[in-house]
Parts: sequence; structure tokens; C-alpha cells
Amino acid sequence: MLKHIAASIAYYSGIPFLIRELLQRKKVTIILYHDIDAELFKKHITELSRRYNIIGLQDYMCTRRDPSIFKLPKKPLIITFDDGHKNNYSLLPVIKKYNIPVTIFLCSSIVDTNRHYWFIRSYKEIPFRNFRKMSDEKRIETLREQGFEENKEFETRHALNKDELLEMSEYVDFQSHTKYHPILPSCSNFRAEAEICGSKAELEEKFGLRVNSLSYPNGDYSQRDINLTKQAEYEAGITVDLGFNSVDTDSYRLKRICVDDGAGIYVLLLQVCGLWSLFKNLFAKKEFGYIKSYQD
Repeated sequence: MLKHIAASIAYYSGIPFLIRELLQRKKVTIILYHDIDAELFKKHITELSRRYNIIGLQDYMCTRRDPSIFKLPKKPLIITFDDGHKNNYSLLPVIKKYNIPVTIFLCSSIVDTNRHYWFIRSYKEIPFRNFRKMSDEKRIETLREQGFEENKEFETRHALNKDELLEMSEYVDFQSHTKYHPILPSCSNFRAEAEICGSKAELEEKFGLRVNSLSYPNGDYSQRDINLTKQAEYEAGITVDLGFNSVDTDSYRLKRICVDDGAGIYVLLLQVCGLWSLFKNLFAKKEFGYIKSYQD
């Protein structure tokens, strides 16, 4: 309730309106969901459509290649999802009804399996941010001690299956989110290459997708990872660096704003204009040394 009240006060201050009309008017805003409920997503889309012009990631990439192919509207907004959670399938009726372009970044070795995402499990006495300080080998070893294996098939699935992917592919732009969602800067050169290059190959070969964009897991990346992304012939790398984009923004460091999957309308509108994340990141820098994650 306090969060809702604070958000409503901030919204009616007029600052989000000014940001939207002055800063976002000629910039491209990319937002990030993970696993939002379909009914709430419908409400979000209704409110966002009133204030922004929703375009596809591929529209933006076309503009970057040749502005004559697609002219950006005022206040363009791109909607993306990371991971490929199975409940994303429930969003398809909303996507079809409102005819909105959506991009979902898939973990290629988890979709169409009963493997689980390591980062949404609970680990006793191990905060998520601690995993980000480990080498990839140490992270995998620690997860194994907690009973988790990357290739383990569980009784239930976390991700979309092939039938769902094929049905959605007519309306949804599927792109790459590596194979197993590691923390890329913590990976060896061999592992990072396998994750970045291998995911593109798997998605294209298994599902017949045209993959040209990579979302860095957790928003973590290094210059080596950018070089590997270029080497694998991706056209874009998507971060969670706070900010808006233009046609001149580094295509391998595209900025994106995280939206809470359970956000009320006021919180949503504060988040999409970047105001919520600005205050949150200032607090995070002070308290935690700026920890960004799916679970934050």
C-alpha cells in the first residue's frame, strides 16, 4: 500500500509526463518483463498504448539499417521478455487481440525441456548476489551441492515447449538469451563462446527461427562477450543498463528498463519512464554496490 501511495504521488507530480514528452519523445525505450500474469499484462498494454507507440525490436533494427525502411514514431516503445517462461504462452491471446509486437529472449537449452532455470530456485543462506561474485565453475559446483544440475530433467518444466514456440512464432519475435543463462563475465572463454554462439545455432536449427539479437543474462556482459556476440553475427546485444536509445546507440549495448511483473499501473508508468529505476539504483549503489538481478 505504501509503495502504491508513493508511486501515485510521484506520478501526479508530473515528472513522468515531462520525461515521456521531453526525453522519450525522440528516443527508443525498451522495457523488460519476465513472467507477468496475462490479465495484468492486458492492463499494462492498455495503459502503455495510451502513452507510447509500441513497435517491434525488428522495426527498430530496420531503422538502424536503413531509416527509409521504417520511420520511428514519436515515443516508440519496445516490449521484451527474458528467459522464455512457460506462462508466457498465456500472453498469446493478449498479443493477438491488441496486435502488439513482442520479443522473447529464449534460453535455448532450457526451452522444450524439463530443465529448470537455476536463478529462480531457493538456495539456503546463499543470496543471489553471491553467485555473481563466483567463477562459473564455482557457481555450478555450488548449485550441484544444493541439488541442482543444468541438464537435470525435473518432473515439471519452467520453459515454453516446442509446440507453444511454433504457435507463438507467428506473432512473437523469438531471440537468444544464451543456452543456460550463466553469468557471462564469470565464464571461461570456451564457455562464453558456447553459450553465445551455441544458443543462436540451437534456436535456428531446432525451431527454424531467425536469430539476430542477444539479451545478456542478468544484464551482465564484458567486452569479450560483446566481441563474441559480434563474432556470432548477432546484430544487437541487449543490456539492462538504464536509459533510452537512439539510432546511434551502440547496438551491442542497447539500454533497457526492467518492469516488475506484478507492478501496479502507477509503478509501471514510473518504471517505464526510468524514474523508478533511477531511485532504486541510487539506493542499490549505496547499500549493495549496485546489484542488478532478476530477483531484485
